[in-house]
Amino acid sequence: MEKFDVKIFVRLRPSVLDPAGEAVKSASKNLGVNGLESIRIGKLIEVVISSDSEKDAISKIDLLCDRLLSNQVIEDYDYELHLNQTIS
Repeated sequence: MEKFDVKIFVRLRPSVLDPAGEAVKSASKNLGVNGLESIRIGKLIEVVISSDSEKDAISKIDLLCDRLLSNQVIEDYDYELHLNQTIS
């Protein structure tokens, strides 16, 4: 078994209004942060997964993202998968 470190990024699709992002954009002006043209709020999910192969790990992560971590109607996801190099 190999361990993989995975960073999963879930974001609203570009066609979906982001009320949280709009609230931050509006509030940023009160902090004196000008020039903020666009901001989108998303989620970062960090996972460590044990799997027989990278292909198997990818299959498991895709299943998690498709069915549990993202709403396929309004969100997109992508991820980075790296072999865990921790020496025990």
